[in-house]
Amino acid sequence: MQKIINAHCHIYPEKIASKAVVGIKDFYDLDMSLNGKVSGLIEDGNKVGVTHYLIHSVATTPKQVKSINEFIAESVNTHPDIFTGFGTLHPDSEDIQGDFDYLIELGLKGVKIHPDFQQFAMNEERAFKIGDVVNKGNVPLMVHCGDFRYNYSNPDQIKPFLDKFPNITFIGAHFAGWSVWEEATEKLAGTPNLYVDLSSSLYDLTPETAVNLIHAYGADKVLWGTDYPMWESVSEMEYFNKLDLTEKEKSQILYENAAKILGLI
Repeated sequence: MQKIINAHCHIYPEKIASKAVVGIKDFYDLDMSLNGKVSGLIEDGNKVGVTHYLIHSVATTPKQVKSINEFIAESVNTHPDIFTGFGTLHPDSEDIQGDFDYLIELGLKGVKIHPDFQQFAMNEERAFKIGDVVNKGNVPLMVHCGDFRYNYSNPDQIKPFLDKFPNITFIGAHFAGWSVWEEATEKLAGTPNLYVDLSSSLYDLTPETAVNLIHAYGADKVLWGTDYPMWESVSEMEYFNKLDLTEKEKSQILYENAAKILGLI
């Protein structure tokens, strides 16, 4: 039986989940049916046989960093067999190193940032301060990449960061360029330390284009994910199963690549 890792999941505390989902819905102008809660994530993943989840959330202000990281760590501790957690950092924190040290102390295994939500560009000094800390800490960094409406995380901002930190295991969400998928592939594919995930992408790409992008990056550098609570696992798996990939490539994308990054194999 194929093991499956959902490598891109946002979760929120029960009391704010509905508000967070509305915020995402409004930011991207999308219809969303999932609730953003831990229970909703597991229920959704069970429909397609997800066996492990990479969970995270994003701090939009420095003061949110500590509480978010504690919530992610608590969620992992409640479901240690199926959750791996990434913490968040904020570029305007007065103590990025201290925030990082604390998330590691909490048992979190990497860092997730969202330049478009957090309003900083990946090619500016504020991003490089986060890069310095993550690089020294030797953990993976997942970054929301791409948005035609802004200039925070598009390929021209991502490439200088990748060039500056070639030793960071960098996961570029959404084929490393949401809404600018093919430009991102043209400019970033072949970067040795770059992995990408498929989340929030397959809905807008033909199966042929998606396969071309996967092969450009290399199937050994691609992760499957749903961007929970944005997309349902059933529909995302239906999109994935339409792709003309070998069984080896499917296994790499659904499990092996993420498992290696997360230390599960």
